[in-house]
Amino acid sequence: MASKYDVAIIGAGAAGMMAALTAGRRGLSVVVIDHAKSPGEKIRISGGGRCNFTNIHAGPKNYLSNNPHFAKSALARYTPADFIAMVDRHKIGWHEKTLGQLFCDDSAKDIVRMLLDEMRAVNAELRLSCEISTVEKTLDGFRLVTGQGDVAAKSLVVACGGKSIPKMGATGFAYRIAEQFGLSLTETRPALVPLTLEPNLLAELSELSGVAVEADVSRGKTHFREALLFTHRGLSGPSILQISSFWREGDEILLSLEPEVDFVESLKSAKRENGRQQVQTVLAQHLPKRLAQYLADTAKLERPLADLPDKALAALAERLRRWPIKPAGSEGYRTAEVTLGGVDTDGLDSRSMQAKTVPGLYFIGECVDVTGWLGGYNFQWAWASGHAAGESV
Repeated sequence: MASKYDVAIIGAGAAGMMAALTAGRRGLSVVVIDHAKSPGEKIRISGGGRCNFTNIHAGPKNYLSNNPHFAKSALARYTPADFIAMVDRHKIGWHEKTLGQLFCDDSAKDIVRMLLDEMRAVNAELRLSCEISTVEKTLDGFRLVTGQGDVAAKSLVVACGGKSIPKMGATGFAYRIAEQFGLSLTETRPALVPLTLEPNLLAELSELSGVAVEADVSRGKTHFREALLFTHRGLSGPSILQISSFWREGDEILLSLEPEVDFVESLKSAKRENGRQQVQTVLAQHLPKRLAQYLADTAKLERPLADLPDKALAALAERLRRWPIKPAGSEGYRTAEVTLGGVDTDGLDSRSMQAKTVPGLYFIGECVDVTGWLGGYNFQWAWASGHAAGESV
């Protein structure tokens, strides 16, 4: 005999728990099922353990999708201010870092506890370490065959994420459910992920591993100005993670190091004032020493500034302003923060997140073809899409 509920939710992550507490507030009976041992694992590890739970600037412009308009409705109806109000109600301390990113003062676990408290308040049931073997449509809803007994529900919300960070339990289960019910998928790929370099370039840059610098990183007309980190595998840091969502194999990216600095003027001024200085000495006033040394060495500018023509200094400055690098690939889903692509939004109603051809079936969060920038935007999509479904089931 199946346990009966108004709503069954697959996935006890950010979107799933938000959908559960929202539906529960409307008096509906809710069960949340997850194969993981603990709820909200991605929340727990996010933001260095402090959870970058939203961004005050979140809007449709901060999301990638084949349909850039799809996210507008959900984001407009559940805003960062709405989530902040819940955080404040639970007396969770928070602070703003750069670029509108909000973090917990203490621990990401505070956000998980808040969501669980809200779920308990509306009697939403949580089943963990629970595998689902079968999902099927019935005359009056859906039936799930699980390791903890069958579940029957009028509505089914799929919130089990994408493929990113498989060690946290990520799978492609949401996509399999979508395909089972005839929904289309857009191409999926790792996003917000470090980029790797081909062996020769990696060997050349090996001495820079661990060096961080402010950079404007661009691909085509898209660019992000944040920290860049050289690693033993390639390039990382916020600016690289951001551009990775727009990069494709074979593409070149452009690095502009410390873009606020006028390196031409800096080098020429140093040449006038103290021509005995070495190039790396001047560069090191603005860049990490190892990076300054590398740039001077590879440009073969080991002589004093006074012995160098202005043309050579201008060429070096141009490299600092426009340094082309062609990544070989990315580190993949192993370290990707999110999955780009997913359930095609053409098959979903943007207001409710319901499948247009399967009444009662909803897809929310990361499994949908809506992917945010780095900096709290993906959590805001989870809250907004979860709220939209919770209000509609």
